[in-house]
Amino acid sequence: MSDIDAADVIHTKIWREEAEPDNPFAARVAYCCGYDVFGEMVGQARWVEMLFLLLRGERPEPAATELLEALAVALANPGPRDPSIHAAMCGGVGGSTAAASLIAALSVGAGRYGGAREVFDAMTVWQQCGNNLAAWPDTAPLGTSDPIEVWPAREHAPGFDPHGISTAGTVRQLLDQLVALSATPHLLWLQHNLAQVERSIGLPLALSGVAACALFDLGFTPAQGEMLFLMLRLPGAAAHALEQQGHGYKRFPFYPVELQDAPNAAPENKEAT
Repeated sequence: MSDIDAADVIHTKIWREEAEPDNPFAARVAYCCGYDVFGEMVGQARWVEMLFLLLRGERPEPAATELLEALAVALANPGPRDPSIHAAMCGGVGGSTAAASLIAALSVGAGRYGGAREVFDAMTVWQQCGNNLAAWPDTAPLGTSDPIEVWPAREHAPGFDPHGISTAGTVRQLLDQLVALSATPHLLWLQHNLAQVERSIGLPLALSGVAACALFDLGFTPAQGEMLFLMLRLPGAAAHALEQQGHGYKRFPFYPVELQDAPNAAPENKEAT
């Protein structure tokens, strides 16, 4: 086995290691897509540049780095009202392990209601429709052409808020900030045509829709965008889970269940004395 080149055994274009002379299981040098990670990148590259390099296999341009970093900041903490963060908080307050809390956040935040699969669907719509407003109403509810569907049926156009009345302030702010940083073609078009797009779809734009558009402009595939969306929201899940570990269930920041309102509760005896 020692005479076999590792490149003949490990089939990946992403990562290459050269072993230490005295220990074949320890790396002397490690390369990511041709870049010396510990010799060139550590201390020089930014974290989002590493993410881009891992998924795209190439170094991002400065404008792309700024755009991805801004998006990462916006997605870092969806807040305690988001189902994925709420799931992590429940794990934390219940004494679950760190991994279990993060897995709860990933699982709950993976679906089609503001989750990563919705981003996948929305990016697929961008692939199919681009800046052709007339094509959006027919294609947006479909969102994917997978021959085998493992997800529950989508109930609204991906990237839009099914319960919203008007565009949320944070959504507008994010779209404007991203366009100001890097006026990429689809983000710029979405900003200029937001009212027409929302009127055509019948729903206001959601944060997931802005994220999908930005990731599409950055050149990611829907599958890559889905992965990134899952990862970039984990910092908030971790922070809220740790906070709830220290507070305990009596200080869980949501309204308690009123047991007397339970549907199976015995009726009160209200007979007059």
